[in-house]
Amino acid sequence: MSTASRPPRIISGITSRLPVTVDKTVKRLAVLSLIGQTVLVVTGGAVRLTASGLGCPTWPRCTDASLVNTPEMGIHGIIEFGNRLLTFALAAVAVMMLVYLWNLRKERRDLFLPALGLLASIPAQAVIGGITVLTRLNPWVVGLHFLVSMGLVVLATLLVNRAYGRTGKARVAGLAALPGAARPVMTAVALISAVAVCLGVVVTGAGPHAGDADAPRNELDWDLFSHIHAVPAYLVTAGALFGLVLVLRGRISGPFRTAVLLLLGVTVLQAIIGFTQYYNGIPALLVGAHMLGAALLMSAATNAADLARHSPVK
Repeated sequence: MSTASRPPRIISGITSRLPVTVDKTVKRLAVLSLIGQTVLVVTGGAVRLTASGLGCPTWPRCTDASLVNTPEMGIHGIIEFGNRLLTFALAAVAVMMLVYLWNLRKERRDLFLPALGLLASIPAQAVIGGITVLTRLNPWVVGLHFLVSMGLVVLATLLVNRAYGRTGKARVAGLAALPGAARPVMTAVALISAVAVCLGVVVTGAGPHAGDADAPRNELDWDLFSHIHAVPAYLVTAGALFGLVLVLRGRISGPFRTAVLLLLGVTVLQAIIGFTQYYNGIPALLVGAHMLGAALLMSAATNAADLARHSPVK
């Protein structure tokens, strides 16, 4: 055997052992991607809410002399560097997902392309994170960093649905027929949820939790934008309730029913947290819970809209 023929044979040997169908490993990696992106939102919130935004004062190194945090940097350095490390774990999951999907890259582009997007987001998020540090936590850049994370939660949710065959061209789950209003209403709920999250970023940029004592604020009226932020939240709640009415009146069961109940539960929980933090001085712990709730809301709204889009119409 010639030396030149060995690499192709080695690669062929590896790919021959990879799955040719969506197996349990692919499904687990998809779920792990969604969990990881949600955890990244939480750890990013911890960085801001513990004033650790400049725990690593430079980028890409943690300090000018060290790639990692040092003992002298204390807890703030640990929190900030820990958040940076999580991106490597997400990159590993994304690489594994692409490897396991390699034999399906043409047949299941609806899985392969989102997985590729999640991997491509890692360096993009790292760059935005670096700009965040180098601009000394400019609130608009910090907000962009958060919004990209929200987009990745949406992408990971779609990846889970397609991996489990609930939606997409290889759908295997039987979906109940829905009233014609379900699809546009759930799509509107998902879009309005995104608007609510964007306005929440503006509110946060005007609020007290800047990530560092010397970080700038966006100088907008926090109280005014808090009330503006509540408007799409009310609309999302109304849309979730409308979805519940459709489910109950149509006696709809299966994934869509579960999706609507989950959406309504997350929406109500977000409202409770939002009102509680507003009337109690915006405590950091509740702000962190609200950030987690935002990720759960985007995932739940995406799931409901995705299922409505792929369900047959009555």
